[in-house]
Amino acid sequence: MVTAAAALAALAGTAAPATAGTASPDPWVYSWGQNASGELGNGSTVAQPTPGPVLGLAREDVKSLEAGGSTTTGPFAVALLKNGTVKSWGDNTYGQLGNGSTTSRAFPAAVAGLDGVRSIAVGCHHALALKNGRVWAWGYNEFGQLGNGTNSAKNTGVPRPVAVQGLDKVKAIAAGCRTSLALRQDGTVWAWGANAQGQLGNGNTTDRNTPQRVPELEGVTALAAGVLHASVLTSDHKVKAWGYNANGELGNDTTTNSSSPVDVQHLEGVAKLYGGPHSTLAVLEDGSVKGWGWNASGQLGDGTKTTRTTAVAIDGLTGVRELAPGRDHTLALLDDQSVVAWGANANGQLGHGSTDSTDRADKPAIAIPAHSGVNHLAVGRNSAFSFAY
Repeated sequence: MVTAAAALAALAGTAAPATAGTASPDPWVYSWGQNASGELGNGSTVAQPTPGPVLGLAREDVKSLEAGGSTTTGPFAVALLKNGTVKSWGDNTYGQLGNGSTTSRAFPAAVAGLDGVRSIAVGCHHALALKNGRVWAWGYNEFGQLGNGTNSAKNTGVPRPVAVQGLDKVKAIAAGCRTSLALRQDGTVWAWGANAQGQLGNGNTTDRNTPQRVPELEGVTALAAGVLHASVLTSDHKVKAWGYNANGELGNDTTTNSSSPVDVQHLEGVAKLYGGPHSTLAVLEDGSVKGWGWNASGQLGDGTKTTRTTAVAIDGLTGVRELAPGRDHTLALLDDQSVVAWGANANGQLGHGSTDSTDRADKPAIAIPAHSGVNHLAVGRNSAFSFAY
């Protein structure tokens, strides 16, 4: 069986995109894939099957970037700059750009009133920012995912950042599609928003519009949110998960939802955790990679299209610096600063120059060649577009 990574050598001669030549790397943030709402940030609404620059956004200025949206509506992106300010672009139907309006835009511009921000997180139609140990939120709020004690009417949102209630000393944040998560300095996890699939992890399925502690979770070091599930990395390098599980998202060898954390099976020694919409990938301490969950387009990279209910090894995937699992495609940044992608490609999300609908479960596309200057990746929360910066 040929895995995604094992096929890299055969593709070494693939032509590089014009904007990412190895002799003089483009200094801008790259984007590619779907673009109907301007989510690529290049000033247009035309899909782009090869990496091109986001308008006026230099990678040396960007600390982190997150992208949202669902399969049909709301794609947008948010970038945290190294100076602590935040910019956003794309769809703005629910005020998810945070600029006080609901007008979409195809280029980056400032989120209103935010500075001194340490980190960001993006859901399907809402966003979070961490500042001085407190969390701010904006966008869609029908399920209370903004955590300010209110719920917005259906199809409306909050277009400016508001403070999440009753939560301080936060050191990390994450966002599911309609839920939000926070990790406090004491290693406890708090969640709020939609909960129909138990994705708040508190033992029930009741939505919450203020933060609730996830019971019996301590010593957590990292968060990773999917669309309808969540997982955490603990101080002993193990992973626990909860929420929706029809595609094996919880990795516990079942397809039964759980409203309380369960142990991911056959997984130890985890160093990094990456949450996809319906899957999760883990980089282990020895540098190997395992994945589990939905795999209909080969997005796990194990050379099959078999959904996995427990963690399986992604053979041959080595030298991985960072991963970005999307709804039906995955990106990997390798040690040589090349970016490769596999899975579905109907929207050009693999970045190799075509929009063919053939899934690449075992033949990765080289989106950006080696020595590109790229250090990080991002993909749409539940959408078909990608970033490298």
